[in-house]
Amino acid sequence: MINPFKSKKGLGRGLSSLIGDSDIKVSNDKISISSIVPNKNQPRKLFEKQALDELTNSIKERGIIQPLIVRKSDDYDNKFELIAGERRWQSAQSAGLHEVPVVIIEADNLKSLELAIIENVQRKDLNPIEEAESYKNLIDNFGYDHEKVSQFIGKSRSHISNSLRLLSLPEKLRDMVRNEKISQGHAKILIGLENSILLAEKIIKKSLSVRQTESLVRILKKGANRKNNPKDSNIIAAENELMNKIGMRVFLNNKKNNSGTLTFEYKGFDQLDRLINIIKNNY
Repeated sequence: MINPFKSKKGLGRGLSSLIGDSDIKVSNDKISISSIVPNKNQPRKLFEKQALDELTNSIKERGIIQPLIVRKSDDYDNKFELIAGERRWQSAQSAGLHEVPVVIIEADNLKSLELAIIENVQRKDLNPIEEAESYKNLIDNFGYDHEKVSQFIGKSRSHISNSLRLLSLPEKLRDMVRNEKISQGHAKILIGLENSILLAEKIIKKSLSVRQTESLVRILKKGANRKNNPKDSNIIAAENELMNKIGMRVFLNNKKNNSGTLTFEYKGFDQLDRLINIIKNNY
């Protein structure tokens, strides 16, 4: 029998390598759409309604060109579990189809999950949180580590690690990423910050770019460091004494090696001129 995955390049190189170049048994068929049940390990949770409507219209006109990938269900008799092609399956139901073309394969839970992840990742159908949850599923339930996930997906180990770090965000923030209210770039900056949700709301309200968000967080961290490292009481006393003497704000920054800077803040040319004259007359 001709392996259907050898000629259908549209399924992607990842699916081909996992099915077409392996020992998994496959067969082509048409089955009742009602005999298909969703994949319990489907990594994709959100489906854009407009894209589904467009696909439904396309299926009504041309039918399903690319078959769905299914396996026999472990949970239901005479049913098939969907592995790849969730959007096509949903749209085919909306289009009123009674039968759909499928490729039936023999696959265990791990292989089913691998195929579902590969299809979605390579088509860029997963949002960043769904992608991270897919990798976590492989690690938690199938004994993968970061390196093995990296080799399997074909992305760098740092990409996998950075992706998984998104799952440390509060659930509210993860929902913002899922619903594309903030980008993955924004989310990475907010990881580990106590006020991350407030900052995310500010990002949305002000339409801040990733670069603007980086600057904002940098300023906030600098301010926090100042609060966490209060000045010595002697330095504060010296600042106040100078301020009372010359009538302008003074900032004294003394380093550990007793070097540092002395800054005068003047408001207007008259104050600057007076400060210059004080220095000239006394030194």
